[in-house]
Amino acid sequence: MKAIVVREFGAPEVMKLEEVSIPNIGANQILIKVKSAGVNPVDTYLRSGVYPTLPNLPYTPGKDSAGIVQEVGADVTKFKVGDRVYTADSVSGTYAEFVVCQENQVNHLPENITFEKGAGVFVPYATSYRGLFQKAKAKKGETVLIHGASGGVGIAAVQWAKNAGLTVLGTASSEAGKQLIKDQGADFVFDHSQENYLQEVLKATDGKGVDLILEMLANVNLVKDFDVLAKFGRIVIIGNRGSIDFNPRLTMGKDVTIYGMALFNFSPAEAQEIHREIYKGLSEGYLNPIVGKSFLLENAPQAHHEVIESKAFGKIVLTV
Repeated sequence: MKAIVVREFGAPEVMKLEEVSIPNIGANQILIKVKSAGVNPVDTYLRSGVYPTLPNLPYTPGKDSAGIVQEVGADVTKFKVGDRVYTADSVSGTYAEFVVCQENQVNHLPENITFEKGAGVFVPYATSYRGLFQKAKAKKGETVLIHGASGGVGIAAVQWAKNAGLTVLGTASSEAGKQLIKDQGADFVFDHSQENYLQEVLKATDGKGVDLILEMLANVNLVKDFDVLAKFGRIVIIGNRGSIDFNPRLTMGKDVTIYGMALFNFSPAEAQEIHREIYKGLSEGYLNPIVGKSFLLENAPQAHHEVIESKAFGKIVLTV
């Protein structure tokens, strides 16, 4: 089978398309024929060698994918050959024609969701759900500011929050991105490349500030976030790419809570809740992954450049 293989950490070009053997599966494992694989920022951090926990070399990248069950292990009970599924992590890496997963890393994909959209399900929707509801305990009637709302996690957060009855304020820096956020139901949209956008955020909340901020780029935005956060507000740090000079006194006057989170720190019970809610949302239609760009598997290096360097617009996927 064809697969992307990383033999050294570095730039996107260290990813090479190779011919490798289809891996064997164990008793609790599933072999999936990959139709589409999701590209996430965390994939680029791992490939570049800057993530706290790194895979052993060589490895095939990827956690998110969607496809068809090809083979099941002897002890697998929830899936059968031919099932449409999406993955939530993998054993062998999803940037490949076939992927091996543990049974608990696989979930059914509703018939109304294409494989390309299915490849954009897990990391974006699980991350935003965990940030909104499991960490910040968001509830109906609150206001949430979603930085970078036109990206995969941001769009997922807009959809979750609107369905839960929150007032949603989203930011983007392109006209297409701002329109995309509006189309997903955001109540207010702002251009975060404009110098005065935070003043506009405050104006939209009648000067009260927002109850909750989902922060996708903390090294750029965190200090400024306190200007638009309401008393007893919460900030969930989902993304960060550098260090900042930060005065903890900023947290004191408003009794602010800052949550750091990593998706895969969830408990088994939290994981079950996430998967249950994702399936429900996809089936009922209030969750709808947006695919911004699709690349062929051999163009994975280009996809990695795109996910980091370009203005966010939906999910980037690989077609296998």
